Amino acid sequence: MAHMKTRRDFVKLATTAALLGAARSSSSAANIPASSTGGDDRAYWCRTAARLADPVLGALAQRKLKTTMPIETAPNVRDRASYTHLEALGRLLAGLAPWLELGGDDSPEGRERGRLATLARAAIDAGTDPTSPDFMNFSRGSQPLVDAAFLAQAMLRAPNELWKKLEPRVQANVVAALKSSRPIQPGENNWKLFATTVEVFLHRAGEKRDDARLFEGIVKHREWYVGDGLYGDGPEFHWDYYNAFVIQPMLFEALEVVGDEAPEWKSLREKVRERLTRFAAIEERLITPDGSYPVIGRSVAYRCGAFQGLALAALRHRLPAAVSPAQARVALTSVIRRTLEAPDTFDANGWLRIGVAGHQPGLGESYVSTGSLYLCSVALLPLGLAASDAFWSAPAAKTSWEKIWSGADLPSDHAIKSPR
Repeated sequence: MAHMKTRRDFVKLATTAALLGAARSSSSAANIPASSTGGDDRAYWCRTAARLADPVLGALAQRKLKTTMPIETAPNVRDRASYTHLEALGRLLAGLAPWLELGGDDSPEGRERGRLATLARAAIDAGTDPTSPDFMNFSRGSQPLVDAAFLAQAMLRAPNELWKKLEPRVQANVVAALKSSRPIQPGENNWKLFATTVEVFLHRAGEKRDDARLFEGIVKHREWYVGDGLYGDGPEFHWDYYNAFVIQPMLFEALEVVGDEAPEWKSLREKVRERLTRFAAIEERLITPDGSYPVIGRSVAYRCGAFQGLALAALRHRLPAAVSPAQARVALTSVIRRTLEAPDTFDANGWLRIGVAGHQPGLGESYVSTGSLYLCSVALLPLGLAASDAFWSAPAAKTSWEKIWSGADLPSDHAIKSPR
C-alpha cells in the first residue's frame, strides 16, 4: 500500500472507513438488504408470518400442541402450563388476522394465506372443543381473560376467515369458551380492555353482550388519558409499551364497533382515532435505522409487538401526515428484522424463545412463557393491506430518525391537544 502523503489524507481515509463500517454494521445488525422494494419487503413479511405460524398452527391442527410446544419461562417460574397454549393461539392470530382476511387466491402468496387460514380454523376448533386434547383454559385463574381477548380480537380482525367460515359447532364452542371467561374480574389497568374486547366480539357474533363489562374499559381509559396521545395503565402512567400491546388497539377497535351507539362514544371515537395517529408518530421516531429501539418497561420479550400502534395506524390509513406509508414500512421492516433475526431467537424446532435480541430469558417476567412471545405478530398487521396499497407499492423512504440525523430540515414535532 502506498504511504499516506499527509495527515489530512489519513484522517479522510479513516473517517470514510469508519462511516462505511458503521453503515455495514447497521445493515448487518438488522440484516436489511442494501436496497429492498416494497415487493421484497412484503415477501419477507409473508415468510415471517409463516415462520411464526407453522409450529403453532401445525401442531394445533393435529391436536398435538400440548405435547409438542416447549414451555420456556423466566427462571424459577413453574405455573405457565395452564395458560401458555391459549396465549400462543390468540396472540399469533391477533397479528395474522388482517392478512388471512384477504382470503386465498391462485398467487403464491394467496395459496399460502389460504393454507394458513385453513390451519387457523382447525387450530381454533382444537383449542375450543371440550373433547380435544388441546382444549384450552378459558376460565381457571385470571390469565385466560387476557388471551380470550386476543383470540376475540383476531376474529374481529378477520370476521370472514376466522369466524364466518367456522362450522356452526365450532362457533358454538368459541362462544361458550369466551363466555366462560366472564367471571374473571379485570384489575384497575389495561385488563379492563380485555373484558371490553371479549364483549365486543360476542356482540358482533350476535350474542347478548354484558354492557357493564364492555363499557367499563372504555370509560376507564377515557379517564386514564394523560395527554399527547398516551394513556395511563390504570390511574398512573407507566413508561412501557402497553399503549401499543393493548390499550390503543383495543380501545380504537372497540369504539369502531360501538362508537355510533351514543353521542359520547362518537365524540370519544374521534379523539381515540386522533390519539392513535399521534402515538404512531411517536413510535415511528423511536425506531433507529438498524431496527433497534429503547427497551423500556415490562413485557419487552414481546419484541416487535411493541410497535402495534404504528402497525395499526398503517393498516387503518391513520398515519400522521409526516409519516408516509413507505416510511412506516421501512421502520417496521427494520424492527421486525432486528428482533426476529437475531441468533437464537428461535429454537431448533422453530419455536420462539424469550428475549429481545436473541435468547435472553432474564428479560422475561414471571407471566411470560413461550406462548406469550407470539404477540410479536401484531407488528405484521399491515400485511392486511393489498399489495397495491402505497404502504407496499411506494419506493422506500427514509424514516424520521434517518432524516433528522443525516441533517435534513424537518418541521418541529408538537404534542396534540386532546382533552378527555
